[in-house]
Amino acid sequence: MGVFSTILGLCGFGVGITAGLVIGYFLFIYFQPCDVKDPEFRPLVEQDTDSLQRMLPEIPPWVKNPDYDRIDWLNKFIFHMWPYLDKAICKTAKNIATPIIAEQIPKYKIDSVEFETLTLGSLPPTFHGMKVYVTDEKELIMEPCIKWAGNPNVTIAVKAFGLKATVQVVDLQVFAAPRITLKPLVPTFPCFAKIYVSLMEKPHVDFGLKLLGGDLMSIPGLYRFVQELIKDQVANMYLWPKSLEVPILDPAKAYRRPVGILHVKVVRAMKLKKKDLLGASDPYVKLKLTEDKLPSKKTTVKHKNLNPEWNEEYNFVVKDPQSQALEMVVYDWEQVGKHDKMGMDVVPLKELTPEEPKVMTRELLKNMDLNDVQNEKSRGQIVVELTYKPFKEEDIPKGFEESQEVPKAPENTPPGGGVLVVIIHEAQEVEGKHHTNPYARVLFRGEERKTKHVKKNRDPRWEEEFSFTLDEPPIRDRLHVEVCSSSSRIGLLHPKETLGYVDINLTDVISNKRINEKYHLIDSKNGKIQVELQWRTSS
Repeated sequence: MGVFSTILGLCGFGVGITAGLVIGYFLFIYFQPCDVKDPEFRPLVEQDTDSLQRMLPEIPPWVKNPDYDRIDWLNKFIFHMWPYLDKAICKTAKNIATPIIAEQIPKYKIDSVEFETLTLGSLPPTFHGMKVYVTDEKELIMEPCIKWAGNPNVTIAVKAFGLKATVQVVDLQVFAAPRITLKPLVPTFPCFAKIYVSLMEKPHVDFGLKLLGGDLMSIPGLYRFVQELIKDQVANMYLWPKSLEVPILDPAKAYRRPVGILHVKVVRAMKLKKKDLLGASDPYVKLKLTEDKLPSKKTTVKHKNLNPEWNEEYNFVVKDPQSQALEMVVYDWEQVGKHDKMGMDVVPLKELTPEEPKVMTRELLKNMDLNDVQNEKSRGQIVVELTYKPFKEEDIPKGFEESQEVPKAPENTPPGGGVLVVIIHEAQEVEGKHHTNPYARVLFRGEERKTKHVKKNRDPRWEEEFSFTLDEPPIRDRLHVEVCSSSSRIGLLHPKETLGYVDINLTDVISNKRINEKYHLIDSKNGKIQVELQWRTSS
């Protein structure tokens, strides 16, 4: 009986396995889901920017986005300079943080907060690409992509209620995309007056926080809370359009436009001293305005004359009559060798009454040091006639206007809204595969506008303006500008092709009222397009 049961069990097991395999195969073959599609394989070069960033989050922006430039040279420079930058940055951070901490700690009944150690470590930040905006607004706009996984050592000692606690920040990681704006650009080194720093998106900040030997960030829930708190606080202060302003120069002094003309008439000199061996001198006068980089102006040379008369007239452009002065230096001309200085004097322009000619007889001095005893010696006199003529507002040269006003919107503009003006100036280096007869398409909120066609031209210039009346500012909208080419021949083969496009975020134009930039065209080898945007309101 036992043998018989064993045989039946083995037969049943075999039949069950066989039946299960047959049924499973049948179900697998005849009951496959119909909505499953075969995977589509595409080369990376054909992927758009968003897909590449999703698949490869660490990919540098310059790989796909033509607006970003590769800046390996800057990373090498920072790597070699980092030991010195580390000390300079830490010193500056201490100077900035110390008064802020001293102001805040009384609110929390803390005795003191001090830096015991502050160093940024040996690993410098890395720039993964930089986007530079080309504008006509006397400014330079840069958007670098910065990633820093550093090994800093920041130790802070906190004293309160007679106790001392030491907090250490370790394993810091910062990923940020700031916008750095240098404006206004001025003709005085370092050639910009202010630096504006904004964040285009919330930064990623990750770090460890050690207290009494333990890592506070390992406490459940605290890590995410602290990280989000830092992101929100930084974003509230510096997220675009808010910015951190760092003054470098006084714009009023760095970029001064002309405010008037100084008319100088050199009349004569009297009782000059003998400089030549034969008992005479060959005098001439050099004239120059202080704080002006233009070359000096010189009178003619009066040979062998100690009381020369010139009656020669000169004009100088004045930028600041309160601080500038006219510098007059009399020289003895020499045919060979250095010309000898006979005397000098300086006339501050603030001593002059506008529009009133003033004849002045000035004593010549050796130098402008009032304590120098050599200035007591008589060196002669010089007679000049000075007239300061300030400009009227309408006479100020237009080339020195610092900004261009945006016109106001028409009176029938909806309240709270405005007019978005799009000016398509020109494109450069656009080329089609089959024909190049470019025109521009502007798409915004379902409306389409087109420029005229320019036949057989890789650098078309349109200078056409389009307007969109809106009920509210388009803060979250994008403007699509596309350069196309249409065939001039009648036929169905290649009637139209796209030469490149760009999507423009309108947040900047709402904040600045006007932007004028050149954009790299996507899907174009070297193509660029210059677009000016204005946001006009009735107020």
